[in-house]
Amino acid sequence: MTIAVIILVSINILLVLFLVSRTLSQNLDRTERVFREEISLSRREMAQTLKGFGDSLQQGLERVRDGVERRLESIQKDNNARLEQMRETVDEKLHSTLEKRLGESFKLVDEQLSKVHKDLGEMRNLASDVGDLKKVMTNVKTRGTWGEVQLENLLEQALTPQQYEKNAAVKRGSAERVEFAVKMPGKDASPVLLPIDAKFPVEDYQRLLEAQDEGDKAAVEEAGRALEARVKSEGRYIRDKYINPPVTTDFALLFLPAEGLYAEVLRRPGLFEMMQRDFRVTIAGPTTILAMLNSLQMGFRTLAVEKRASEVWKVLGAVKTEFARFGGILDKTQKKLQEASRTIDEAASKSRNIERRLGKVQELPSQETVPLIDEPQESES
Repeated sequence: MTIAVIILVSINILLVLFLVSRTLSQNLDRTERVFREEISLSRREMAQTLKGFGDSLQQGLERVRDGVERRLESIQKDNNARLEQMRETVDEKLHSTLEKRLGESFKLVDEQLSKVHKDLGEMRNLASDVGDLKKVMTNVKTRGTWGEVQLENLLEQALTPQQYEKNAAVKRGSAERVEFAVKMPGKDASPVLLPIDAKFPVEDYQRLLEAQDEGDKAAVEEAGRALEARVKSEGRYIRDKYINPPVTTDFALLFLPAEGLYAEVLRRPGLFEMMQRDFRVTIAGPTTILAMLNSLQMGFRTLAVEKRASEVWKVLGAVKTEFARFGGILDKTQKKLQEASRTIDEAASKSRNIERRLGKVQELPSQETVPLIDEPQESES
């Protein structure tokens, strides 16, 4: 009985479970169908919504595109107008600036051309002057005068007019005169003359320069030997004509008025030493002779100081003697001043004694003292 009840209960439970599961299955099917319908409806609504959103978005994009196109067209028109205005302004500025610059350039070119024309005229004048100078320098007498003028200018710069002599006579009874002579101090009052002669062998020097420019060694050697021979000839002439001790020094100076000529002469081997040794003639250019003259001027100043030294000592001795006398006079004056000081001290002492003695005497008014003091003076007079 119990087993049967249990079986019946179990069958009932199974039936209930079956019914419940069937009901649940039906409910699930129904829910699935509803859910599927809702999902399908949602998809249709979403599709419609998306389509509407796409349409509105397309319309919005169309409107934005139209607006952007219109804005771009406006900006393009505005930019074109501004660019046209800027182009006109730039063209105007460029035109005015170009005209101004061209005017200034043409003016500058005109000034430069005028200056070039003027310079060409000056160069023509200079060329003519050079030609005239060349003609002048080819004249021996004129060349010698030019050398003398340059030498005289150097002498005026370095020495005083009393320290040199122009066209100095170096030999008694002879008409030969040296161009310039520096007065050197002698043993007695008469000075010893230092002869200076200016020479300018421009032909030989010019041939030498032309040969050097052409690069012709043979011509250079030939012109150099001719120049050397000319310098030796001038040195021999100066020795024979102007060196005459004791009236002159035992040497003389040969002045070459061009530094280039002086350098060429120094470049000849042994020429300078031979001129000093054989002819007792020293060659000097403008710079060298100026240094020599400055050295002579310093020697003249030293000699003048030495000559004045004895006179200075005599003056100092006289000053010393007078100073000794002045010291004696100062001593006597000091004694007199001391005696006067003692006399004044005694007078002051007596004055104080008189004042003490008169201290008890009654003073009178000033109106009464004047007649009393003045009356005896009037009677005495």
